[in-house]
Amino acid sequence: NQLERPTDVLIDKETDSLIICDKENRRVSRWSRRSGTTQGEILIGGIQCWGLAMEEQRYLYVADAGKREVRRYQSGEKNGTLVAGGNRHGAGLSQLNFPTYLFVD
Repeated sequence: NQLERPTDVLIDKETDSLIICDKENRRVSRWSRRSGTTQGEILIGGIQCWGLAMEEQRYLYVADAGKREVRRYQSGEKNGTLVAGGNRHGAGLSQLNFPTYLFVD
């Protein structure tokens, strides 16, 4: 129920909650904004999360600096779909070097 070095946060208006990159705990968690909430819910574990973005269709995009990739997640999904990187670090078209922040237009 504690955060350690959070790196990004977004507001999910549909669930009235915060979605947080909890980098040192290696997870993405959701915390309700309703009063009295003392614990978060782990959405994705085992990830060195640095950046988050959510699009209109409610897909969550997560930058994983450790795996050098960006994945897209549907609600409830644990593995996601690789959308960028994932081929070690580098400057090639299929590579990312420590991805951090995201923007979805």
